[in-house]
Parts: sequence; structure tokens; C-alpha cells
Amino acid sequence: MASYNKVILLGNLTRDPELRYTPSQTAVVDFGLATNRRWRGQDGSERNETCFVDCTMFGKRAEVISRYFKKGTPIFVDGRLTYDTWTAQDGSKRSKLKVTVENFEFVGQGNQSGNGGAGRGGAFGGGGPADQSAPTDDDFGQAPFGSDDIPF
Repeated sequence: MASYNKVILLGNLTRDPELRYTPSQTAVVDFGLATNRRWRGQDGSERNETCFVDCTMFGKRAEVISRYFKKGTPIFVDGRLTYDTWTAQDGSKRSKLKVTVENFEFVGQGNQSGNGGAGRGGAFGGGGPADQSAPTDDDFGQAPFGSDDIPF
């Protein structure tokens, strides 16, 4: 039987990323993501719905998320759903779905600090805090997008 497990989300971090390392020194970052949906109800009133999602990412890019993102920062993620189960302290069985992030992109209004970097709306449009440098090729383990790769 065929199956497909793919999640694509665009939202804002609900808390600062929490970075930790496995015993084999693999970086792991956990963060919360909120996505919003707006629509008009049958009575014509505008309605809002927020979905909160727990996310985890592994490897070198997990360190990048920890370094450049904070609560409220927008992010685009894609990954897969993962089902976690555990036994709570009271002995009850607990479970939840979360997203294991395989890739992410910076989004936003660009680097507002004026210290260079990708600038306004480039491939790394989110930039970092003013006291940190913009991400480099080494931060991602791959080359960044070239100007020919940007579809606009």
C-alpha cells in the first residue's frame, strides 16, 4: 500500500527555540509554530482560527534555527508528521502529533538592522538580530539560492 507523509506550514514561532544535543552530539531544536486561518462565517462575520503545532528539527540546521529565530519570528517549514506516545507521571497513556522538520526557509520583511546580509526579501529575508551576522553557506551545509533561482 502506498503512503505519503508531507507537511508544509507557514507561521510564527510561539516560543523561543530550545536547542539540545543527543549523546552523539547531534543538534536537536524544538519550537512551537502557530498558523492562522481567516474566513467569513455564514452570518458575514470574520472568523479566526489558530492552529498550534510542535516542531522538531535535527542536525546543523537545527542550530541555525536556534541562532536566528525567536518567539514571533515567521518561518516556512516542510517535513513529516510524527506520532509520539508516552506514559505520564500519573500512569495515563499520552500521545500527540508533531512535525519533524526536514527543511525551512526564512520569511519576513528582510534584515531591518541595516547591517547587510540578504537585505529586503531575499532568499534569507528574515535576517538575524542586529548583533549576529547573516547566515552563511556553512550554516546550512549547502550553497544559498543564486539570483537565477529566485522566481521573481
